[in-house]
Formats: sequence, C-alpha cells, structure tokens
Amino acid sequence: MAGRTARLVLLAGAAALASGSQGDREPVYRDCVHRCEERNCSGGALRHFRSRQPIYMSLAGWTCQDDCKYECMWVTVGLYLKEGHKVPQFHGKVSLNAWFWSTVFHTKDTDLTEKMDYFCASTVILHSVYLCCVRTVGLQHPAVASAFRALLLLMLTAHVSYLSLVHFDYGYNLAANVAIGLVNVVWWLAWCLRNQRRLPHVRKCMVVVLLLQGLSLLELLDFPPFFWVLDAHAIWHISTIPVHVLFFSFLEDDSLYLLKESEAKFKLD
Repeated sequence: MAGRTARLVLLAGAAALASGSQGDREPVYRDCVHRCEERNCSGGALRHFRSRQPIYMSLAGWTCQDDCKYECMWVTVGLYLKEGHKVPQFHGKVSLNAWFWSTVFHTKDTDLTEKMDYFCASTVILHSVYLCCVRTVGLQHPAVASAFRALLLLMLTAHVSYLSLVHFDYGYNLAANVAIGLVNVVWWLAWCLRNQRRLPHVRKCMVVVLLLQGLSLLELLDFPPFFWVLDAHAIWHISTIPVHVLFFSFLEDDSLYLLKESEAKFKLD
C-alpha cells in the first residue's frame, strides 16, 4: 500500500511539473503574457478588445488572456529562431493529462480512475480531429474551425454525460472512439496525400497516422501476457511513445513552414 501511495505521489508531482511545456516556462514568454494582460485585459483596453472581437471567437470562449498567450507564443518562437534554437513546445497539456490518468488507472483500478482514463483518451482523439481541422481548414476559415471546436466540445460533453450519468457502456465507448478515430485517420491522410509533394514533411504525419492505426489493433486483440507482464494493452501503450515523438517532429516542421510563409507574406505586404 505504501509503495502504491508513493508512486501516485510521484506521478502527481511529475504531472504538475509537466503541466507547462518548455515554451510555457520560458521567462520571455511569461513576461510577455504578463505585460500583455496588464496592458490589454482590463478596463477600457478590455472593452476595446471585446468590441472588436469577432462574434465566432467570443462564442468559442476566446478570451483576452488567450489572445495574449497566442501572440506571445509567436513572439517567443521568433526569438528562438533568431538565436538559432529549436522551436519550443507550448501548451502540451492534453496528451500529458491522458497519459497521467492512464498510468494512475493502471496503478489503481477504481471507478474514478477508469472513467478518467477513458474520458481523457476520448479527449485526445477529438483534439487530434480538431487539430486536423485547424491545419486543413481553420487557417483560411477561422470561423469554421471555431464552430467545429464547439461541435466537438458538445460531442465530448454528451459522450461523458452518457457514460457517467446513464450507463457506462464499454461497447459504445469503443465504437465511438473507433468511429472518431477513423474520421481522424481519413482526414489527415487525405490532406497529407494532397500536399506531400509540395510539403515533404507531411510524410512524417502519414507515417504517424498509419502507425497509430496499425497499433490500435492491439486494443482490439487479447492474448496472454508475454512473461505474464506485457499484454496487448501494455504493448500498445509502450509502442505509442515513439510515435508521438515523430508527430511532434512533424508539428515542429510544419510550424516552421507556416512561420516562414507568414513572414514572406508580411514582407510582400
């Protein structure tokens, strides 16, 4: 019992440390956000921000603080590139939260930890779909991405509410995640195939999507654990770690491409 308690305490501490990505902890970023919020997020400045904010962003819950974090993220990225450093990660909480609750659930199986594990897994899948929407549609049509985000949030709320308040149906949960996962795979692959010649780095995304789809078969299989330790579910968890590293590499390359494209348009203007 003491050993399990100690592991949970250590995991909680690790989650607290990981709640902010490298970019979030960067002093330049934090100072920029602090000064931006002081300057723009109170009094007359806040009223001015709200008056010029598009209605779709207001409905999507985009606040002045969110705007400051977004603007300061790009300021920090620009400074990193100027100094020859790699682009830092920002706001990397969704996947970390899912991995944390998955670890807690496998350490101690309770009704709460099981639900948090399942719900966070669904959140990660929906977040990937939203990310795909932002990359493929949202850059040109932000209103569409905002409306789609609201739809996904409603879907997640309905999904969690049904499983929590009506019936915790394992079959339904699996079918729902598989269906959303297929939408995610088809959408990403279609975009990658259409852009692979123009943007060679999207091949990394294709590899990630195909690997995750193949590895997901482990979740549908059931066999005796190797050495009575590694079953299909455990192997799936281990196998997804390097895949996410590759996906972050794609996001880094794609962000650099978008930043250069944005700079080129700015110079032309």
